[in-house]
Parts: sequence; C-alpha cells; structure tokens
Amino acid sequence: MNIIVTASQTPFIGGGALNHIQGLVGALQRDGHRVELVRFPFQFQPEASIQALMRHCESLDLSRPNGQRVDRLISLQFPGYGVHHPHHIVWVMHQHRAVYELYDPAHASAELQALRADVHAYDQRVLPRARRLFANSARVAERLQQYNGLAAQPLAHPPALAERFVCAEAQNYIFFPSRLESLKRQHLLIEAARHLRSPVAILIAGTGGQQDALQRLIAQHGLEQRVKLLGHLGEAEKLAFYAHALAVFFGPFDEDYGYITLEAMLAAKPVITCTDSGGPLAFVIDGETGLIVPPEPQALAAAIDRLHSQPDAAARMGRAGRARYQQLGIDWRHTIDALLQA
Repeated sequence: MNIIVTASQTPFIGGGALNHIQGLVGALQRDGHRVELVRFPFQFQPEASIQALMRHCESLDLSRPNGQRVDRLISLQFPGYGVHHPHHIVWVMHQHRAVYELYDPAHASAELQALRADVHAYDQRVLPRARRLFANSARVAERLQQYNGLAAQPLAHPPALAERFVCAEAQNYIFFPSRLESLKRQHLLIEAARHLRSPVAILIAGTGGQQDALQRLIAQHGLEQRVKLLGHLGEAEKLAFYAHALAVFFGPFDEDYGYITLEAMLAAKPVITCTDSGGPLAFVIDGETGLIVPPEPQALAAAIDRLHSQPDAAARMGRAGRARYQQLGIDWRHTIDALLQA
C-alpha cells in the first residue's frame, strides 16, 4: 500500500517520540509498503504559531497529493491528526499537554487560555473523523476519554533495539536513562540518594534542559561520589548499563508511554516507578515485576534499599518483568496488523 505517516517536527528535540515515528515508518517499510513521512514544523511559542499550524493541517487533504493515490493515512501527533483522508487512522502519542493535564489556570496567560479553547475545539472536531482511533498507551486513552469523551484503543509497540537487550550480573547501581527535563523527575532520584542506607550508586543518563540544575543539586547535597550524570550514551553503552543494573528507576510525572519501562523489562531488571507516573503503571506490577512508590524521596530510597538487601528477589522481579513483556505480545507485527486492518 501507499501510506503517509504524519507527525510533528520540533527541532533539536529527540527522545521517545522520534523513536516511535522512526519505528513505525521502518516497520511499515519492512512489511513491503511505500511510506512517506510528512512532518509539520512545531514550536511551543508563540501560541499564535500553533493556531496557524492547526488551521494549515485542517486545510490539507492527502487523499491524492499530486495525483498519487494514498491508501492509508496514519497520524501520530497534534495537530497533524487534523489532516483529511477517507481512510485516516489516528494513533495518538499524546495531545497538546500544555492545555490538558499540564494546564494551570492560575498561571495561564490570556494567549494560553485562548489556545486551550481552540485546541479543545480542534480535537473535538477532528479526532471523531478518524476511521479508527488508537492511543499510544492506556494512560493516553484515559485522557482522551476524560477530556474529550472519546474511546481510543490502547496500542503498544516495542522500543528500538528490542531484540538486543540482555541481562547480566547485577552491579551496585540504579540506572535512569531519560531526557533531563522536569517532568522526568531526575531530581526525585537525586533527593532519594540523600536517604539511602545501602551503598548503591545512582547513574543518570541523557541530556536536556535540566542538566545544569541537576548538577547543582548533586553538588548542593554533596553527592558527587554517589550520583553521576553520564550524558549521552551510545547504543552499546546503554545496553550494557541496562544489563548490569541492580534496578531501573523510571518515575516521571504522568508519562504517556515510557520506553524505559519496556527496556528494563527486556533486560530483566525490576522497575521502580511512582504512583503518579502514568504510562509505566500499565506494565509494572508492584512486588512482582518492580516496585511502585509515592513520588517522595524517602519512599524511593526505601525501595532501593529493599532491592539491594534482597538481590535474589530483585532478580526474580526482573525475570518476571521480561516474562510479562513476552506475554503482552508487544511487537511491530501485531501493531502494524492492528493499524492496517482498522
């Protein structure tokens, strides 16, 4: 089939969204389809630029661009899911979070208030037009129901390099790879390090806007010997750090999906996450494949100390996590079939 995939393009910002886009395009191509990726330049400010892009997307009909038949249109992100096509499949990574679950009316500018009204109206108008509505995760499906009254089917997909994750002998560290941004809450793990009773190191990988602030927090608490910011890791390095971790921490605030949870499960490592972390809660079973704790430093430290003091139990949780991943049947074959048969 001839398939167009639409997504957003935010310059110099990578992460899970990029992996999702590239993973889908690659899986479709391996399945023998002709695929074109159409990305719409997106910037968070000013609000007027978002409103203009919404109007542009809704004005587009990609049924036969330049006379070329398009059999399927698969849209992943706001506002590209407003484009027209008679067989339009929308697989929502997330909506524009700044006007949904992250919206704070007490601090919202007049421009953001106006954008919120426009985005809500846009989503209510364009999302029901889709032939089929999927969500990136159970958490994203919950939000679509909560805010828009729309039923979406959660549809999981594997992380990149899924077949290359292995488990090796655990060493004395907690691993946390992610973009260094406030919502990922690296600061929570650093604060937890102050309360640890066990000699466990904290290894945080990734780059992002919070790097300097996190380095200052480490210095402020005198944790330079215990907590390390590793920066960007290559593929082989990341796989090795997963393989030898005692456990993996992933405790963001209300995450959409979260590859890190799945990567840890593939590496047979227990996952520590938080009660308000969103996406990971669909995969982590407390006490069975990992630990779910309140987003508080002391509670997190106690969970880390528990795994350190019970290495056999930690290893069992890790193995149970890998078995759960396999039981869930998360693979691109299932995902592509669901999208194209819709």
